[in-house]
Amino acid sequence: MLAGLIFAVEEASDRPGTLVATLPFGGMTLLEYQIRLLVGAGAEKILIAVGKMTPPLLTAVNRAARKHPMVEVVRSAEEAAEKFEHGSRVLVMADGLVTTDPVMDRMAAEGGEALLVTDDADSPAAIERLDMRDSWAGIARISVAQLGQIAQMPEDYDFQSALLRVASQSSAEHVPLTAGWLKGGHSVERSAEGLAARNTGLLAVLTERRVDWADRWVFTRIARAVLPELVGRNVGGWAVMIVAGLLSLLSLTAIGLDWVGIGVAGSLTAAAALATGSAMAALRGEELRGRALEWAILGLFGAVALLCGWVEHAQLFSWTPMVFAGFGVAAQVLIERVQVRHRRWWASPSAHLLLLTPFALAGFSEYGLAGVAVYAFATLAAAIEATREKAT
Repeated sequence: MLAGLIFAVEEASDRPGTLVATLPFGGMTLLEYQIRLLVGAGAEKILIAVGKMTPPLLTAVNRAARKHPMVEVVRSAEEAAEKFEHGSRVLVMADGLVTTDPVMDRMAAEGGEALLVTDDADSPAAIERLDMRDSWAGIARISVAQLGQIAQMPEDYDFQSALLRVASQSSAEHVPLTAGWLKGGHSVERSAEGLAARNTGLLAVLTERRVDWADRWVFTRIARAVLPELVGRNVGGWAVMIVAGLLSLLSLTAIGLDWVGIGVAGSLTAAAALATGSAMAALRGEELRGRALEWAILGLFGAVALLCGWVEHAQLFSWTPMVFAGFGVAAQVLIERVQVRHRRWWASPSAHLLLLTPFALAGFSEYGLAGVAVYAFATLAAAIEATREKAT
């Protein structure tokens, strides 16, 4: 079984009396964000090692426990060893640690004891030196037996440092911190100001998950500008979903009323809202909601394309626009299901909306739909070739 242990002991350097773990981060507290990472890595039980229980810490723990009942508080290594099942692998997160899912997934992998390390003593991730070369970078994978060893030490020991020493002396594997992980936001922060800066950087990383050109150069930039404001004001994910739904409904209504250009242009705003909501869901560990919003962008594109095709059919007395729209939507659905890495130039629902908009504004939606069909066909052909190459 994989379990988690989070340290929540130290006070913020710029806010005396306030624990680092209770500082705001990603629309929640840092502690809740760390719990989210452990849950995402597969932890079935999570313990919070505390020195003192402050009201903000109690509130954060209670809020997390309501969502994840396996969260509990401990005050010593002895208590932690008693609560973990024998044979469990324990993933330890340092006080003030900010990291991302890829780092957690690597450290949660099967294996014996391991320490995430950096050979740069001046790195923002370096906490405590292990030897002449490496410093601990904030994550360790230990055994319950090692917690038992710490419990035998004198009462005045520092829990986190003692744990680190025991793991190091057991010849734990040293997992080097990569440049990509560091660039992705991995660090240890002790101040509210530093944590706020990391928060902005992490939001930027989360908005870059989509690789196609339309998302990267248009919708990602919008989400990157809007998301920090939404998170800072603690706007809920459901509020963003409601706004995106209303914008989608308005755009489709406008197309149905033959205001095609206005409606298609409005769908871009709706798609931006959905993309922002998806990034917010990823930050808060709501993977199902995030995937649902990604599929909602595809649904929005399908509805816009088919409705535009129907309007053009009514005006031109030709089924050709509907054929273009239907083919483009069907091809894009198949593209989304291809299990290979998508290329930057490949079609996506948001790219199709960007392609269709200028034609719709100019009053030539049928040509825009033809472009969508051709673009989707070219991408589908490339996807099939990529799948064949992967199979061989």
